[in-house]
Amino acid sequence: MLSIESIHVAIESVQVLRGLSLTVADGTMVGLVGRNGAGKTTLMRSVMGHLTPSQGRIVFDGMDLAAMTRHARAEHGIGYMPEDRGLTPELTVEENILVPVWATAKLKPTERLEFVYGVLPELKAMRERRALLLSGGQQKLVALARALAIGTRLLLLDEPFEGVAPALSMRLGEVIGGLRGGQLSVLISQSDLNHSRSLVDAEFVIERGANMSAPAATAA
Repeated sequence: MLSIESIHVAIESVQVLRGLSLTVADGTMVGLVGRNGAGKTTLMRSVMGHLTPSQGRIVFDGMDLAAMTRHARAEHGIGYMPEDRGLTPELTVEENILVPVWATAKLKPTERLEFVYGVLPELKAMRERRALLLSGGQQKLVALARALAIGTRLLLLDEPFEGVAPALSMRLGEVIGGLRGGQLSVLISQSDLNHSRSLVDAEFVIERGANMSAPAATAA
């Protein structure tokens, strides 16, 4: 599904990724583990087209993403949950969820909302609330819902458990775990896998922008 092939990425002349490689097979969950500053977010942003590799390739379902515009990733079913949530404060919960869906003609908003509210029913009750009035934890749920709304084939979850209360971490784990066994592929980045080790099928360790070790299988 997703293949990262020895990519190099620099931000303002600082080399962040140095030949990083990883793969996410169809229908699997993969963990990307590394300390803060290791390059996890840079990888996610590169897949989404926010950053451009100077070397290497990012291949999704046989397509080289370098030739694809940013908004086209929505057309191909790639959903992204950034670490900082990235919500539009003045929009409602429901509007934030639908923003990427509006960018594609392939998906029907009513159907995607029905799916999202089925997975995260607690959001339906606050669908008319503006994002700026939500707690940090609630915003995390909305960011996950937005990724689910468009991510029909691949989800990129950047530090989903970072900075949230234990109860919410458990809830996020339940939702993400409930996606296993389907056609959806998921890449989860974390500083450690304490919250998701039981969820992932394999993990890649990143250190200073490069692979620290070979991918390790995890217990089911």
